[in-house]
Parts: sequence; C-alpha cells; structure tokens
Amino acid sequence: MSIPSPGKPVRGSQSGNPIMALFDLLGRSWAMGVVWNLQNGPCTFRELQGRCESISPSILNCRIKDLREADIVERTLDGYQLTHRGMELIEMMLPFAQWSLVWSEEVFNFTKHSVFKK
Repeated sequence: MSIPSPGKPVRGSQSGNPIMALFDLLGRSWAMGVVWNLQNGPCTFRELQGRCESISPSILNCRIKDLREADIVERTLDGYQLTHRGMELIEMMLPFAQWSLVWSEEVFNFTKHSVFKK
C-alpha cells in the first residue's frame, strides 16, 4: 500500500486536499506514536520499538517506511530521526498537546500531565 498523496482520494475524503492526505497518513496505526517518540532525537529500530512499547516489529517497519517516503523520518548513522519537516510537524503538534491537557482536565477530569512531556 502506498502512502496517502495530495490530489488523490484518501480515507475519509475524496477531495484530494493535502491536509486530508496528511491526516490519513498520521492516522495510520502508530504513525503519530513513531513521530512523537522521535522528537527527542535519533534512535535505533529496537530503541524506537521500546519507546513505542506495544508496537509490533512489522507495524513499526511499515510506519517507518511510510514516514520516510513522506519525508518526515530519515535514517542516519545514529538510527531513525525526524527530518526538518518532521521537526516542523512536532512544533505544530505541541499546541495541540497543550490544548489536550486543558480539554482532558475540563471535560474528563483527567490530570496526568506527564503524558505530553517532551
């Protein structure tokens, strides 16, 4: 299966809108987990698998492949890491993380702040 591409229909949208392609890509199983867990620097496949806890090696391999094709993750001598584009994505996600803390406290009375530690 190829990664979602702007200009083509994706899960949940036939419009071809680039944001819908991005949401489809990031909505795949463990895609956001891989991106989030790489924000603190490069790591090997096994280290990344450990950071993602319950991810299977085959799913991790697929997500890395998808995210590399989308220029969000790259492989270096130190392992896998976010590209410049991937770091920009994390910077845009941080306000969502902060918003979700307020939302979780106000709507669900959930106060575990450690969930979004960088």
